[in-house]
Amino acid sequence: MGEINIRVGVDIGGTFTDVALEKNEEIFSSKVLTNYTQPEQAIIDGITKAAKAANISFSEIGTVIHGTTLATNALIERRGAHTAFITTEGFRDVIEMRTESRFEQYDLNIVLPAPLIPRRDRYVIEGRISASGEELLPINNDMLQDVIKKIREEGYKSVAVGLMNSYRNPMHEQQVKKAIEKELGEVSVSISSDVSPQIREYERFNTVCANAYVKPLMSSYLERLEERLKACGIECPIYLMHSGGGLISLRTAAEFPVRLLESGPAGGTIYASHIAEKHSLKRVISFDMGGTTAKVCLINDMKPKTSQTFEVARSYRFKKGSGMPISIPVIEMVEIGAGGGSVAYVDDMKQIRVGPESAGSEPGPACYGLGGKHPAVTDADLLLGKLDAEDFAGGSMWLDKEAASIAIQSRISTLLGGSAEEAAYAISEVVDENMSNAARMHAVESGCELETYTMIAFGGAAPVHAARLCQKLGVDSLLIPPGAGVGSAIGFLKAPFSYESLRSNVMQLESFDREKANLLIRNMRQEVESFVADAGGDQAYVYELRAYMRYAGQGWEIPIEVNELNLSQGCEVRLKKDFIAAYMRLFSHAVDGLDAEVVSWSLNVRSHLPSETQFHSNDAVVASPAPTPRTVRQIFDALRNQPLSYLVYERSDLPPGTKCEGPLVVVEAETSTIVPPGFKVQVQLDGCLFIEKNKVEKI
Repeated sequence: MGEINIRVGVDIGGTFTDVALEKNEEIFSSKVLTNYTQPEQAIIDGITKAAKAANISFSEIGTVIHGTTLATNALIERRGAHTAFITTEGFRDVIEMRTESRFEQYDLNIVLPAPLIPRRDRYVIEGRISASGEELLPINNDMLQDVIKKIREEGYKSVAVGLMNSYRNPMHEQQVKKAIEKELGEVSVSISSDVSPQIREYERFNTVCANAYVKPLMSSYLERLEERLKACGIECPIYLMHSGGGLISLRTAAEFPVRLLESGPAGGTIYASHIAEKHSLKRVISFDMGGTTAKVCLINDMKPKTSQTFEVARSYRFKKGSGMPISIPVIEMVEIGAGGGSVAYVDDMKQIRVGPESAGSEPGPACYGLGGKHPAVTDADLLLGKLDAEDFAGGSMWLDKEAASIAIQSRISTLLGGSAEEAAYAISEVVDENMSNAARMHAVESGCELETYTMIAFGGAAPVHAARLCQKLGVDSLLIPPGAGVGSAIGFLKAPFSYESLRSNVMQLESFDREKANLLIRNMRQEVESFVADAGGDQAYVYELRAYMRYAGQGWEIPIEVNELNLSQGCEVRLKKDFIAAYMRLFSHAVDGLDAEVVSWSLNVRSHLPSETQFHSNDAVVASPAPTPRTVRQIFDALRNQPLSYLVYERSDLPPGTKCEGPLVVVEAETSTIVPPGFKVQVQLDGCLFIEKNKVEKI
């Protein structure tokens, strides 16, 4: 390896695999179609293209950082390992009974999603730990040996163990794990007290089942990836992006693959937070639109909103509560099936619908010419003039406009009437409205007014649709960062080494045991520091401790920042004060006569990152006129319902300070930025495109 630390970020998406190579603070990127059968091959192909552009050899690469949707896709498509679940006697059906809540209240024929592990693969053993952590009944070894025998006979590849109250005392789960590993050394074992030691057995059991289900698949993939990279001469460390927005080692990722479920989108949000910090933007909505999905996240005070649980594989068109709950630290975002590859169709009510089904990379949208027959958003964008058929993905792909027209005509226009161009306009408006509705709902649930926010857009399709989204949401300003088309991959390069530990131990403040709480925090600190050290993070750690609190008897908690790692005398008074203040901010009132309690603690440790050079506004650069455009293109304008002449600029031709009025389109290798009439754009010192709505424009 040379003296320069060359780093590579790789994001495997549902349609494209994005690569960002950093050399001397310069980014070289590539975008290739995802290879479903051999995802590692797309990584090799993408790195090859980026390395060639950077004029380096594979042996000079010092770090590879990877994020992937493979674990998520395995859960959604139910193609994980043959997995058994072992639980406490009497609790075999917890993951099937769920919480008994109805995510669609008025649907009399509601169908609950099938549990990840079928009932025939769920086994019980006698033994019980109390809610306070004492052993009430020892493990029945005869029952345990019978279960181990069945695991051997049925040929299970992986086992999930979730016993009652193991978050308080893991001794029974550890005993079961040791017995299985002793008898069946080749079988993978996951225990809930390691994966997610949190209260609420339904979420905890689901999380350990998900981890066990994808663990053999992900372990095999990560092993193949490491071998393939070494065979190509890339012998550097490989790190994985986790759902909480940090980096972990390959070994940790293989052991806890459930933490990779939102790794790709997390990278994009980290990139948006990085841009927000540089531009001193306190209220940001990040918009990530790729080939398969669109993601929206709120970023306040340069920090993305986080959560301790999220859902995957929602069965009722992204209806909250209809998916599989996973209890791990995650950057909170709303995700909908609205990407460039999302398929458009006409439903029984003669209405155009878009997604969540995606054409992916195989066969892809009809215009890819790879066998796709169903119209997708990319086909509509092509017919509307938003994409250049001869210069797509940096000229690496040629788009078939006729195939796109035929697909839209046959599947949409023949059913509803009108031309293919009119149907393309309808598809584009439907997908934009879907995304704006999701963003509005996310903002309402978070108590935010989007009109006061700045949008940061990235992903291959986001800059194409971002300005129209701003029009629908009432957002006046928009930033398109450099390399936006591969934003998640660049975000991997901006992420710290980090790990977060979560543990539950219910303590009412009136009887708060400070010594017990400090012991718990010390154990958590040892855990997180060992994981970060294993990943190679330096010792300049930044710690974030939170207490998840509620009024005694309530069902859910709110996070409270704790500013000391060793709780001092009188800490319960400070916790009560901070809790009431946070409760007042959220609900505008306090509850008199009720004690508060701490339900769980979380401790996040991350390596220190240097602060970014800040740009305060677009006034930081001196405005200069735009250069001569490359060409002029006819692009359909949604507000005026007609094609308009858009000036076409190459992004590399626009130096900092360049200022011009829409309509125009800025093209680059991985994406195109549409600036409609009524908006102006100015290039910032860091290369960001700052797009702002003209104050006189009424839309």
